[in-house]
Amino acid sequence: MSTPVPDWRRRAVDADTAVGLVRSGGNVFLQGAAATPTPLIEALARRGDVEGIRLYHLHLQGPVPFVEPALVARFRCVSLFTGANMRAAVNDGRADHVPIFLSEVPALFADGQVPLDAAFVQISPPDRHGFCSLGTSVDTARAAVDHARLVIAEINDRMPRTHGNTLVPFARIDRFVHTDRPLYETPPEDETPVVTRIAEQVAALVRDGATLQMGIGAIPDAVLSRLGDRRDLGVHSEMFSDRLVDLVATGAVTNRRKKIFHGRIVTSFVAGTRRTFDFVDDNPLVEFHPCDRTNDPMAIQQNPGVTAINSALEVDLSGQVCADSIGHRIVSGIGGQLDFMRGAARSPGGAAIIALPSTAKNGTLSRIVATLAAGAGVVTSRGHVHWVVTEHGAVNLHGISLRERAERLIGVAHPDHRAELRRAAAAARTG
Repeated sequence: MSTPVPDWRRRAVDADTAVGLVRSGGNVFLQGAAATPTPLIEALARRGDVEGIRLYHLHLQGPVPFVEPALVARFRCVSLFTGANMRAAVNDGRADHVPIFLSEVPALFADGQVPLDAAFVQISPPDRHGFCSLGTSVDTARAAVDHARLVIAEINDRMPRTHGNTLVPFARIDRFVHTDRPLYETPPEDETPVVTRIAEQVAALVRDGATLQMGIGAIPDAVLSRLGDRRDLGVHSEMFSDRLVDLVATGAVTNRRKKIFHGRIVTSFVAGTRRTFDFVDDNPLVEFHPCDRTNDPMAIQQNPGVTAINSALEVDLSGQVCADSIGHRIVSGIGGQLDFMRGAARSPGGAAIIALPSTAKNGTLSRIVATLAAGAGVVTSRGHVHWVVTEHGAVNLHGISLRERAERLIGVAHPDHRAELRRAAAAARTG
């Protein structure tokens, strides 16, 4: 049980003092996305008296000073999902990447495989009952806060108070800084003609009463903008952004037909602009839960018509989906793609969708390929893949032979690359 803390502001310290509790050789968790605790990150990077510190995190926003050549001898970033600001460091060997399902990350901390000495988080001010909130990013932060030896926090006046499994007793915090700064924002991307054509075909697969999962980016945003005429949509997703707020405003999202978390939007984190942050602030319609809960395929499949919309970098002619790397070079991570692809496939009336443009590099490179690039990671296997959508069409590969898969996938490849793909498919059959 927690108690009110009316004098909490006077207990704040500066960032250098807050991170002074961290000792050499420790494992430190960094909360990510909009909730990245930058003042604490920068203060830890300033310390010249520590070494051998391993930093575990998902996608971070803002500066990542630990990967600078001058600091890598003292700090080692371990990325569980690699964002744009970490790619060069991971691929140059200045940081590490762990391929892992998002649903399995919390167990690393809970089971002690990765014992955490400290968790750096950005949280809301305590309420009248003495509870702070993990705000916009619960995902893996829940397990980190629950199992780390120390919790070092940035208490930000602008962090939304969110509902669900988000509470952190003020008494759990060992040291904190007090800030009043904007959260990191991710504005919607511009919609291109290719994205428009993809979105129209994906939207046609979304039925009334469907339960939606979507990632971030131009394609999910464009799909959501075309669902305003649907009825009784539900949301059970690892994340969402601004376009879902628009869809709620139209009345299309009611969550009435959901079997679990009935009547509620469920998510693990949000990434968007202040509009999304204001929407989730003290909003009982939205529940935040850790990603071992939101991304549990057994839970996902219980909802009706789960429609999971995910992206890819390449799809080969057998249906293997690479979504995390370009050859050996890491671009992102496994994330929650297969968690939701499997859950959607097993949901009554569900649709597991991989959506991608048919080409890259101004049309010169086909993203429907005869074979994946050397070193490419298979995030969704050919046994798990169902729908593949490009701007040239939508095909369902489930229960279809390898020969027929190749034919269907060539049919949604860019016309400029179809002849080459047909030759490759014929050569593969003849050996």
